[in-house]
Parts: sequence; C-alpha cells; structure tokens
Amino acid sequence: MSEGELRCGTDGGVATVVISNPAKRNAMTPGMWRALPGLLAGLAADRAVRAVVLTGADGTFCAGADIGSLRTGGADTQGLAEAAEAALAAFPKPTLAAVRGHCVGGGCQLAAACDLRFAAEDAVFGVTPAKLGLVYPAGATRRLVRLVGPAMAKYLLFSAELVGAARALRTGLVDEVLPGAELAARVAEFTAVLAARSQLTQAAAKEFADTAGGHGEPYGDGDPAGGADAARVAHWSRQAHAAGDPAEGVAAFLERREPRFTWTV
Repeated sequence: MSEGELRCGTDGGVATVVISNPAKRNAMTPGMWRALPGLLAGLAADRAVRAVVLTGADGTFCAGADIGSLRTGGADTQGLAEAAEAALAAFPKPTLAAVRGHCVGGGCQLAAACDLRFAAEDAVFGVTPAKLGLVYPAGATRRLVRLVGPAMAKYLLFSAELVGAARALRTGLVDEVLPGAELAARVAEFTAVLAARSQLTQAAAKEFADTAGGHGEPYGDGDPAGGADAARVAHWSRQAHAAGDPAEGVAAFLERREPRFTWTV
C-alpha cells in the first residue's frame, strides 16, 4: 500500500476507480500512472460497464504526481501521466470525477480529463506546474481552456494558486458542488441515470463535444452541415437505426416505461 494502488469495483453498470495512496494524499506514483490505461482498456471492453467514476480514497482526490518520482525520473513520469490522462479522455463511455479534498496538479489533470466533475464543498483545485518549473502538456492545456476559458486557464497555470469548490463551479471547472455527506449519494444517483440512457447517443455526443473548438467555438471546420461533420453524423445515425435505439426510445415514451437500450460500446 505504501507504493499506492488503483482499486476498481463495479455495481449496477457503473465502475468506480479509486486512487489510493493515503500516505501521500493519493499522489500518483509511476506505477499508478502506468496502470491506469490498462485498467481503463479493460473497463472499455466490458459491455456490462456503462459509466466510470474516478475518485480518491480517504477523503481526498489526488495531490498530483509523487514529487519523489519527478526528481528521479521527471521526463518518464510526465510521459506516463500524459498517457494516462489521454487514455481517460479517450474512454468511450461517460466518466465522472467525484472530488473531495485536494485535486491538485496531476490530480486536477485527471479530473479535467473526465467528462463531468462533481465536488464536495471542501474540494480545492489547482494546476501547479509553475511551482515546479514543468511544462504543462498541450493537450491538457487545451482541455482546461475548453472547460474554463482562456483567462481562467491562464490564471490557474500562471499562478498555481488553489481555488475552492465555489469558484470552480462558477468558472466551469466542476459541474455540481454538494455537501460532503451528500456527494456519494448524488454521484450514485446520477451515474445510475447515465447507465440507463442510450450509450449510442452518449458515444456520438462525446465524440462531437470532444472535437469541439475552445469555449464555444464550433467543431470541425465550423460547417456542421458539410464535410467530415456530416459524415460522422450520418455514421452515428446509421448505427442508431441499425441498433433500434430510436424505435425503443419512442416506444418507451409512448408506453410510459423506461427504455431498454441494447447498443453497447
């Protein structure tokens, strides 16, 4: 346990990945960074998994990379962190970070790579490479800009200051803030909703949202009626009709029941 670990369990179609290195506020060791892509690949291949929650053990999310590993293998550790973040961002099903306590450095990088972020009122966030003289990855920087806009991204990156949950909510870094005692129940409730929805709709929406431009700019070439955008819309429409999701959704609505979608990633 002293080296840290990633724990994983599944309940009702929702997998929960727990960052666990309590002696170091759940700092990510090289072994933990290295393990995350493989763990996610297994969850992506599991048709029973419909959503993933990323959280931390013992009341805190993640204090970033283990600083000792940066001293002994900085470039390697940064590369492992980038690969883990990229794997999380590319995960084909909805992902949600459930944040308590510190979500700093590489921890914030992981949270930002999730589709959604729910936070307890005690959560604090920081993007801290300026304290260490490190170059923040280009992909992570663009992702941060998409979430909070250029000005707030620069504020976080330039200053390495920590911000509380209330400001994180105002700036778009998190989606919901709740009393700590209510966070787990709200995450369970919301991910149950995600697991019941059309995975095909979610997969298409995730692709389009993740290829969008920064902070309100259109995706692709800015012409959603033409080119590659139209081809992808047509692709997903064919998938939807082949799977029967639209017919099932309409039938469930008219019959006043919950839909039973069968398409899986």
